[in-house]
Amino acid sequence: MKKFNIRKVLDGFTAAAAPPAPPREVDAVPESLQSELFQLCKTVRHGFPYRPSSMAFDPVQKILAVGTQTGSLRLFGRAGVECYCQHESGAAVIQLQFLVNEGALVSALADDTIHLWNLRQKIPAILHSLKFNRERITYCHLPFQSKWLYVGTERGNIHIVNVESFSLSGYVIMWNKAIELSTKTHPGPVVHISDNPMDEGKLLIGFECGVVVLWDLKSKKADCRYSYDEAIHSIAWHHEGKQFVCSHSDGTLTTWNIRTPAKPVLTVTPHGKQPKDGKKPEPCKPILKVEYKTTRAGDPFMVLSGGLSYDTVGRRACLTVMHGKSTTVLEMDFPIVDFLTLCETPYPNDFQEPYAVVVLLQRDLVVIDLGQIGYPLFESPYPLNIHESPVTCCEYFADCPSELIPALYSVGSRQKRQGYSKKEWPISGGNWGQGTQSYPEIIITGHADGSVKFWDASALMLQVLYKLKTAKVFEKARCKEEKADAVDEDPLAIQTLFWCPDSRMLCVAGVSAHLIVYRFSKQEVTADVVQLLEVRMLSERSGVDAPDPGGDQTPTAPPPSTPQDGDAPPAPPAGCSEGARDPVLQVRSSALKQSPGYQVELVIQLLWVSGEPPQQVTSLALNSSYGLVVFGNSEGLAVVDYFQKTLILSMSVSELHVPAELRSPRKSQHPSGALCDSNEGTNNLDDRCKSPTSAKFSRRISSSNEQKLDHDAKDGSFSRSRSSSVTSIDRESPEVLSSFHFCETLPRKWDGGLSPCLMVGASQGSVMMLSLTLPPAGDQRLLQPVSLACCGSLNRLRGGILTMALLDSTGALLPPPFEPWCDPSASDEEKEKLRRRRPASPPAPQGGQDAQFAVLCSDKQVKVVSMATQSCVHKHSITEASFVLRADVVHVAGASCVACFCANGHIMAFSLPSLRPLLDVNYLPLTDMRIARTFCFSNQGQALYLTSPTEIQRISYIQETCDNLQEMLSELFTPVDTPEAPNRGFFKGLFGGGAQSLDREDLFGEVAAGKASRSLAQHIPGPGGMEGMKGAASGVVGDLARARVALDERGQKLGELEERTAAMMSSAESFSKHAHDMMLKYKDKKWYQL
Repeated sequence: MKKFNIRKVLDGFTAAAAPPAPPREVDAVPESLQSELFQLCKTVRHGFPYRPSSMAFDPVQKILAVGTQTGSLRLFGRAGVECYCQHESGAAVIQLQFLVNEGALVSALADDTIHLWNLRQKIPAILHSLKFNRERITYCHLPFQSKWLYVGTERGNIHIVNVESFSLSGYVIMWNKAIELSTKTHPGPVVHISDNPMDEGKLLIGFECGVVVLWDLKSKKADCRYSYDEAIHSIAWHHEGKQFVCSHSDGTLTTWNIRTPAKPVLTVTPHGKQPKDGKKPEPCKPILKVEYKTTRAGDPFMVLSGGLSYDTVGRRACLTVMHGKSTTVLEMDFPIVDFLTLCETPYPNDFQEPYAVVVLLQRDLVVIDLGQIGYPLFESPYPLNIHESPVTCCEYFADCPSELIPALYSVGSRQKRQGYSKKEWPISGGNWGQGTQSYPEIIITGHADGSVKFWDASALMLQVLYKLKTAKVFEKARCKEEKADAVDEDPLAIQTLFWCPDSRMLCVAGVSAHLIVYRFSKQEVTADVVQLLEVRMLSERSGVDAPDPGGDQTPTAPPPSTPQDGDAPPAPPAGCSEGARDPVLQVRSSALKQSPGYQVELVIQLLWVSGEPPQQVTSLALNSSYGLVVFGNSEGLAVVDYFQKTLILSMSVSELHVPAELRSPRKSQHPSGALCDSNEGTNNLDDRCKSPTSAKFSRRISSSNEQKLDHDAKDGSFSRSRSSSVTSIDRESPEVLSSFHFCETLPRKWDGGLSPCLMVGASQGSVMMLSLTLPPAGDQRLLQPVSLACCGSLNRLRGGILTMALLDSTGALLPPPFEPWCDPSASDEEKEKLRRRRPASPPAPQGGQDAQFAVLCSDKQVKVVSMATQSCVHKHSITEASFVLRADVVHVAGASCVACFCANGHIMAFSLPSLRPLLDVNYLPLTDMRIARTFCFSNQGQALYLTSPTEIQRISYIQETCDNLQEMLSELFTPVDTPEAPNRGFFKGLFGGGAQSLDREDLFGEVAAGKASRSLAQHIPGPGGMEGMKGAASGVVGDLARARVALDERGQKLGELEERTAAMMSSAESFSKHAHDMMLKYKDKKWYQL
């Protein structure tokens, strides 16, 4: 007989009486994202090369190369053609030399290595490297159409390198043979090497001490020596090869005739004051570089940097252009690093015909037009002004509405400066890549001067679209003494920003505790008065803390006393203004003319309270459908209705933890209220805001959700538990609001339908819910108040909340509601049509209440929470030893995932809603807070960060982008015919007056010069040898490269076969010789004598 169990019966009754468990539909959500779809790679780098050190130009390919002190190379061609590569050692690049029209570049580094880069592939690679062991490299020179590189050293010697094999020649020019008895001391490092334009057999060597030697390569001796008292910085030839010019450390230029070495033909001090008594001019600053370029139809150009007189203290760096009798001094914004004169011909023995000067500055790159009066600048097509003002924040938006970029470009094109040269940009080499990405991408950068820039980042390019200046909203800065103790030296700096691409609404928050709401318009308007809303964030730190996470306790949230509708606003008590100060930034009182683009809708300023400055805004969100802006800091949050220009809620962090239905009116200690003192008991909504147009208080918003919790310590009726994982350190540090998210969801458990809500995330892991009650659309929206009600805590995570999002029952990302953009100047009919086409609110859940899920991500873990039950259905610990710096819920390959960047350098991705790991790559350890401040993810697997103060690095974490990167990148090398050599003319050819060629192979080859010492330099094969050539660009160039690779491989195999044949022949000869010797040895002996 079966035994009767009363416990099972009781359990059955209990289960029948309990509410049915919600279905876990999240387990059945299909997920399409797999780990095979994810791969991390760098795509492109934008901006100005950080800490530049050298520069070179290919006059045939028209490609510019810039080296930096951090060992990186940046190559520029036409607009949109850029390339970045990095030396592994990270040593400074001291000099660059192009193999003109060969698709190769030689770089000399401060660690005494020279490298040969292959530019015939889209991602350049090093073919060969040569490391000097005993001498320091100071100068390199590669003659046009030559394969022999001259390398000058600190000891004064010159070595010669074959750039094809990167092997040293046995031919060496020793310093003691070069100078002989011309000086009694060591001449110093080699500072210049160049061959005579008309005679390749004569090499001009400049030593730092002021000695110049004209060396005859064939006879291996010095033809002439030229000596000057001052140190030499640079030398430039006249194209006829009869004269050269030296620049010196005392600001003088000396012109020498090669046949008269005794003294210079001409000595000038371009910026020196000429004494009347004919004495030598006063010394000036060194002339660091000089270039001497001739023209066929006029006077030559002499371009030089430096040489200013010492009495010009504080004067900016200058570039001097001397043309005939005119001398033009061009002031630069930053110190000059290097400059190059661009000429029509690559041949040094022809009239140069200079047409532009490229000037590399410490923080800019400018190109000067020498062909127009006044020497105007060319308009740069590169995004080199990212750092025009330091970048303080950055946001990345991929797959934006298609009409956004044309709209921003149309308003931004009116902001362009005038006065540029009318000629085309002279650096015009390369070809664009054949990218497959067709979606629009926009990058927004906030800057220290208060400006906001919009960039078109589509197709791996970057171009500025529009620049917004927030400084126009405020009066000009007052004296520094008044604000020195309030904020830093950049009171307008952008702290954070929020942009809605669909509605084109923009809200920026500055470091001076100010916010500005902008609306986009294509029409110019003039605002008589800038709409201003002043807000006092009344903290309650004196008497209220967040509930103790250690266990149950009675929350102590001091509420505001709410006057009835008929009551007049309480007058502030005497002494309330004590300690209060005016905001650092004063909103302008005069009319503001606003050009088409982003125009001010509302300015919000946080005011001083009780002698304490307002805290900076830490988080920000805007919703165009609701017309609300929410922002928070360490004191609490504030919600502003920018339609009605009023503050509708200001609440401390501790109050957010308590649901509205559990609050009771607080017994105020000061019934009259106090505007300025946060320690006073009142916190009236009327007292928290002022009307933007008058000094009256704004309309009071009264609703049941404003009832606050009784502060009476004897009332212990409400208690709630907090996670025991929070330590005492968490309780001691103030809780800061770190994230907001507007959505339409279930504000409480088992609510009957969706309603507008606001999710609030805090720095100690709490996520709170606020429900919104909105007036009907239309005129009623501008007349009736918006009310908010606290719904208590949704969930709690370890670490501070970074991002929040909402998923539907299928796992698809639910975007916040938005109002489609409509020009404010449009007719009512057009506005109504757009309003009807507005996307509907998220549909009601089907198949049960558990149809929406919240994605909550902190700096330690991520959770997926059912909105119907407010229970966690999935959670994953992201990191234990480190913490997450940036997290975003993004749309990738038709699905959604969570992307995270950790402080230990790991980039991770997790599927939704199951939080299955998809990617974990150790990419970039946090070495600079700049990276943490600017790193951001975007849709379609894109991300970026500010890798230096002047450069943006873009990366992709999608396999498809990484696979197609070769096609998407631009092409540096294009097949171009080298211009024909200049015609020597009949008489020059007849009498031998033309250029003298030299067979350098006969002089420097191994047969004539022998082998160099092995201890002098070490050859290092590069990773970009044959494999790099195989990755050359497609098309004709790719075919040529592949053909060359095939020939090289065939030649290599034939060479190996020949070597093996020779070895076999040698072995056979040796065997034959030994056999013959044995035969002779035993020829006459009998068998028994063996």
